[in-house]
Amino acid sequence: MDVVLQSFATGFPVLLLHFCVTLAMLAGGVVLYVFTTPHKDFALVKSGNLAAAVSLSAAVLSLAIPLAFCMATSVSVGEIVIWGVLAVVVQILVFRLGDLLLRDLSARIEDGEMAPAVLLAGIKLSVAAINAAAISG
Repeated sequence: MDVVLQSFATGFPVLLLHFCVTLAMLAGGVVLYVFTTPHKDFALVKSGNLAAAVSLSAAVLSLAIPLAFCMATSVSVGEIVIWGVLAVVVQILVFRLGDLLLRDLSARIEDGEMAPAVLLAGIKLSVAAINAAAISG
């Protein structure tokens, strides 16, 4: 039992550090995402816009998925930060590319159109899965 407690005492602070660094990167990625969208995501969600909620939720998940894989496969905070920044940058670039391909996407989300929001969510989450696999490979 002493070995188990010693292992916990050694590993728990590392776990907390890695978890907190990854959460901070997720928060930073969400802030960066919100600043890159032409519409006001949180204001739209607060006003009950379901399309904006779907799009923003997919953005948060699509940032979290590769960051989670990054944390799971990294052995140090530095490694988490390096791969995490790359993961966030890739996701933000994909979001912007999706915005360019789906013309008037921001206006359509502001108008509450679900079809483009769901399509964009699918694109974001699909790229997040590929990004996560690339990071962990």
